[in-house]
Amino acid sequence: MNNLLDPAILFFVFGVLAGAVRSNLEIPPAVAKFLSLYLLMALGLKGGFALAQSGLDPTVALSLGAALLMAFLVPAVGYTLLKRFVSRFDAAAVAASYGSVSAVTFVTAMQYLESNQLAAGGHMTVAMVIMESPAIIMAVLLANAARHAQSTPGTLSGTSPQTASLPLGKILHESFTDGAHLLLLGAMAVGYLSGEAGKSVMQPFSGDLFKGMLAFFLLDMGLMVARNFHAVRGQSPVLLGYAALGPLVHAGLALLLALLLGLPAGDAALLMVLSASASYIVVPAVLRYAIPEANPSLYFGLSLGITFPLNILVGIPVYTAVARHFLA
Repeated sequence: MNNLLDPAILFFVFGVLAGAVRSNLEIPPAVAKFLSLYLLMALGLKGGFALAQSGLDPTVALSLGAALLMAFLVPAVGYTLLKRFVSRFDAAAVAASYGSVSAVTFVTAMQYLESNQLAAGGHMTVAMVIMESPAIIMAVLLANAARHAQSTPGTLSGTSPQTASLPLGKILHESFTDGAHLLLLGAMAVGYLSGEAGKSVMQPFSGDLFKGMLAFFLLDMGLMVARNFHAVRGQSPVLLGYAALGPLVHAGLALLLALLLGLPAGDAALLMVLSASASYIVVPAVLRYAIPEANPSLYFGLSLGITFPLNILVGIPVYTAVARHFLA
């Protein structure tokens, strides 16, 4: 309940309500872009400062290894299930979206952990970055396999030869050089190199302003969620169930892995959040090019219309409480 009374979460709820009643309230795209870049930069700095303070140790390696494993495990499980109910292209695209991560969900979780005095390592920002691309790699490979299975050599019925032979290297380059990734990594490097002195200098930017900027951005996300409710109407109950319950299963797998590795409670909570989240920005943008046969409204609508609000309103406090119970 305390999470729902957080100002940032209340602004998200307000945005959903404003969008639901079709208000003309909107955040200009340029402002929304700035807010997104600010949050990524501030998050990277926070992670870098924390990493400089804690240093590199075996716990860091274990946490990053667990994140990488979950990045491959989640899309594999999702694809295996979903291909029975939708086309292989749609199954690969949805699995990739859920195998990847939501930066906004991660930022919100970081803020929630701070407000509840549960420390997490700065290296978890690195974990978020490395969990982005494996799902895309798997989706491209699965889609190419589906094309070869359904088409004559060189072409797929209804598609061009260029579509049937999408170069994996070009797609991966687009993923790895995405501006959001580079800004996050660059800011983290700056934070790590500048250390405690840099933290003091940047405190007004990356600390004092952070909560207000997050609230502003979540207002915009609430409006966006309301605008995309229609994308999930009429979808298969299996897909709706996957969007609502799949994240719980993914978080449960992450918890088991954290227990086996003995990860700290804060790292475990963030690993659960990352595993339960779904990408609705970077991965959908790549998938439009990588898997044009898939339905964008399906993977975008499920991740943004169902999974994102559930994680923001309910998931983050639940995952945190469970991680604290078993590992604190």
